[in-house]
Parts: sequence; C-alpha cells; structure tokens
Amino acid sequence: MPKIDIASVPEIKRCGYPSPLDQNCLDRVRKALGDAGGLTQFGVNLLTLMPGVWSSQRHWHDVEDEFVFVLSGEVTLVSDKGEEILKAGECAAFPKGVPDGHHLINKSSAPVVVLEIGTRTPGDTDMCYYPDQDLVWDGPKGVYTHRDGTPYPPKK
Repeated sequence: MPKIDIASVPEIKRCGYPSPLDQNCLDRVRKALGDAGGLTQFGVNLLTLMPGVWSSQRHWHDVEDEFVFVLSGEVTLVSDKGEEILKAGECAAFPKGVPDGHHLINKSSAPVVVLEIGTRTPGDTDMCYYPDQDLVWDGPKGVYTHRDGTPYPPKK
C-alpha cells in the first residue's frame, strides 16, 4: 500500500452551509486523506479544530455511517445524549439512519486533531438532517434545503 505524504495533502478550509449557519465551521481544516490515497468506498479526513471551532452543525445521515477518532487534544462531542469529552485515543461511532444529531466542538484552549471516517454513497444518495436548524442536505439534488424542501440560495 502506498504511503500518503500527509504534509503534501492540501488543506481544505471551507464550509458549504448557507450563511450564517457556516460561521462556527469556517475555520475548520480538513485534509482529505482518502482522496489522496484514491479510496472510493469510504472517506478519511484529518480534521483540525482550533479552539472555539465546530466540526459541523449537529447532524445525522440516513445512509452514511460516520466514525471519529481523536488523535490529539480534547474535543466536546454534542449529541442527543448531551455533551461528552473525547480525549486522544477515544472514539465515537454514528450508524446510518439513527436520528441522533451530533457534532464536535473544540471548547479547549489547544488545537484538536481528529480522524474522520465515513461512507461514500454512489451518486450521493444520502440525506443529512440538522435537528437544531431549518436545514437538510439533499444529496441526490446536491443542495441544502429548508425542512419544507425549499432550497437555500446558492452560496456566493
């Protein structure tokens, strides 16, 4: 298996959510390690969150599994259960179709690095739901919508 030079993998610093829902996630930094290695069946990202930064809005997927493993630092996992601290060496799993909205927030004073692993669905058939927001990701259409199906305007 070819070694991936992590230092050469470009940093992705963006958030696709409609404004202002993107504000807490704008400074997250991902390196798409799975893409760099040519993986097609699941994604692997190296996620860095500076203090105060969120991984995403709280969400759940109908056809995608997700798994996170904390490599360094300490991050707060927010789910329907409440808040739990994940430290280096700890992990969490989010099975597809389980409506337990979750996300990570760096409430510490130091950077946190997390390995994210998730299903890639052919043709992006996944729907993603955001229980705290009037927001749905419609994978088949490739757009964010309100819960009533009305699309958000395209991001500028």
